[in-house]
Amino acid sequence: MALWFEKGWGNGYQLGIWKLEEPESYFSAKLDLLPIEQEELKKIKGRRRVEWLASRHLIHLMLSDEPEWGRTPLVKDEFGKPHLYGTLLDLSFSHSHEFAAVIIANKTTGIDIQKFVPRIDAIAHKFMRDEELESLDENNRLEHLHLYWGAKEALYKSYGRRQLDFKEHIITKPFDYQLITESTGIVSKGDFHMEHELFYEKIGEYFLVFSLERF
Repeated sequence: MALWFEKGWGNGYQLGIWKLEEPESYFSAKLDLLPIEQEELKKIKGRRRVEWLASRHLIHLMLSDEPEWGRTPLVKDEFGKPHLYGTLLDLSFSHSHEFAAVIIANKTTGIDIQKFVPRIDAIAHKFMRDEELESLDENNRLEHLHLYWGAKEALYKSYGRRQLDFKEHIITKPFDYQLITESTGIVSKGDFHMEHELFYEKIGEYFLVFSLERF
């Protein structure tokens, strides 16, 4: 299927979502993978292989306006954070059920897409700070929790170095629940401090959140 949802470069980023309806062979035929990518794919099993290939195909399509780059491969640093080889652009991607989401930006970024899961309330105490819990809209409690979770996932990915406690090190400025909204997020651990703008959107049964570093 073609792009299901897309935002352009107007604010220094491009975002795309692909609906996963194709078999693995569809993406394999369209991607000229580097040896390092082929080795990574060999280690992946089951449904995750299609997600892996779809995200790389989506990245290629999103950068197709830059033909001099050809297909820009995705490589990972020593912490496992993905990077676009040979560029200064940052990127992040996420998968949930039938969708793969990618954001590419000229600043540090992170993204999360999540399908509605009722059991999220059972783990809220593990990632929500007191002031965040107090801000929840009780009429839309579960939906609001999904947006907070997505914000913390996006900030975790933007940090890219693992070993973050979602409750202690990732702080989301409380925000009102709306179908489309914005807020501020902070990653603070030791001497490291990073502030991001957060953008939230509910699309059908899915919750999309992405972050962009604030300079």
